Amino acid sequence: MPDRPRPGRDAEPAVAPRKSTRLRQRAGAWLGEHPPPGPFRPEFWRSPLRGPWLTSVLGLVLLFGIIAVAITGLVSYAAYDPRLPGNDTTPEKGLLGFYLFDWPTRPAWLYRVTQGVHVILGLTLVPVLLAKLWSVIPKLFAWPPSRSVAQAVERASLLLLVGGAVFEFVTGILNIQLWYVFPFSFYPGHLYGAWIFLAAFVVHVAFKLPRMIGALRSRSIRRELRTGLRDTRPEPPDPYGLVAIAPAQPTVSRRGLLGFVGAASLTMFGLAVGQCVDGPLRRTALLAPHGRDYGPGPNDFQVNKTAAAMGVDPARTGPDWRLTLAGPHRVRLSRTDLLAMALHTYSLPIACVEGWSTRQRWTGVRLADLARLAGAAPGAVEVFVESLEPGGAFSTASLSARQVADPRSLLALQVNGADLSLDHGFPARIIVPGAPGVHNTKWVQRLSFRAASS
Repeated sequence: MPDRPRPGRDAEPAVAPRKSTRLRQRAGAWLGEHPPPGPFRPEFWRSPLRGPWLTSVLGLVLLFGIIAVAITGLVSYAAYDPRLPGNDTTPEKGLLGFYLFDWPTRPAWLYRVTQGVHVILGLTLVPVLLAKLWSVIPKLFAWPPSRSVAQAVERASLLLLVGGAVFEFVTGILNIQLWYVFPFSFYPGHLYGAWIFLAAFVVHVAFKLPRMIGALRSRSIRRELRTGLRDTRPEPPDPYGLVAIAPAQPTVSRRGLLGFVGAASLTMFGLAVGQCVDGPLRRTALLAPHGRDYGPGPNDFQVNKTAAAMGVDPARTGPDWRLTLAGPHRVRLSRTDLLAMALHTYSLPIACVEGWSTRQRWTGVRLADLARLAGAAPGAVEVFVESLEPGGAFSTASLSARQVADPRSLLALQVNGADLSLDHGFPARIIVPGAPGVHNTKWVQRLSFRAASS
């Protein structure tokens, strides 16, 4: 028979939890059992529609949509050719600019498509994003805030994900509407916010993707789309806290909810896409911030910034205006001199960061011919463009050697067979295939050609 341990001698003394540990355990148990009133209590959320399947369906749409928006957003930044002097809107970006590449001039519609997709798809995803946030909102109020270090990290990443998404969508929409109510520059704020959001997004997808796939397989999308209100039932209880513990009677089916979100997204698309295409659909672009009447006759297309808004003095665009070419030779040309040179006409799109774009017929002098006139060799020189705009954010721009050498790159004097209007850049403006609208500088007064940077 085995010997029994003798108290006080053979038995190992029990190790009692430290007092601080016991206090934390009691505090955690008390907090878990006594959450604050309202949304912090699970029974507050009673919708019978919430559950892993519905959240996963909305998440799947956002997964592909946000990836497309992110890629086109990074491409848009690269389109500014920020390695050229004066072009970088975020000079302190550091390693965040690793993806940059030289922006091409072919196809001419490249920026029109990429930026159009970025803006229009972003607007279209707004209802889906709001529905996704609604589907997971109980998780944002989970109580206690954390039960472990791992849960605390997960909640922090969720906060960055939701906060980053809201920040990016809100600042993007405000920029489209030219309503700069935030106390910082849009470009660096939107870029840095995008990287924070994307980091949280990647972490979130990495952790949630297997769970999302399992939830999607748990129900048939066809069956759900055929299920009406009368047959709508809550999803089975889940360990993640999305399904209501005391669900109310449904007032809408999942089919109805998804249909409502889809209709809202299509409405956003329909109210915005007209600003990216030419023709009758342009009148449907009610979300475009630039009005409907843009100029007389052939100049009747979008004006991003008017001459008055940018402080351009009309007197400086009159008969005394001269274009200065700076290079190995210094040349000054009047508008009459430019019109006497070989003129070329091309149908080229112009697209802006706000998402609008249009294709018009531009007539002017090739930048390559102006470079030769200044004694520079096209293909080996960049050009620094200066505007009459007094110190505006985009009163200057650098164009690459590739852009200068492209035969379709013009110093435009006319559009659609008529002289440029003042708001469209009279007496002369830059038109470069594929370039962002801000680099198609208006009211040009000086072109400085210099050796291309390596």
